[in-house]
Amino acid sequence: MKEETLGSRLKEVRTEAGLTQAELAEIVGVSRKTINTVENGVFIPSTLLALKLAYALKRRVEDLFFLA
Repeated sequence: MKEETLGSRLKEVRTEAGLTQAELAEIVGVSRKTINTVENGVFIPSTLLALKLAYALKRRVEDLFFLA
C-alpha cells in the first residue's frame, strides 16, 4: 500500500492573496518559520491551524491541503 503524504497549496494561495509568510503567520498566530515548514512539507499542521489558515485565506481546507 502506498504511503500517503500531505500535499500543500498553501504557498500558491498565500502568494495569490498578496501575503508574506510573516503576514500570514501574524494573522493566524504562529511563527513565520511554522508557515515556512508547512509550505515545504516539513510540518503537518494541526486541524486547528489548517482551519485558521483556510479562514485567513478565505478558502476551504481542501483548497489548501490534499493527500498526495
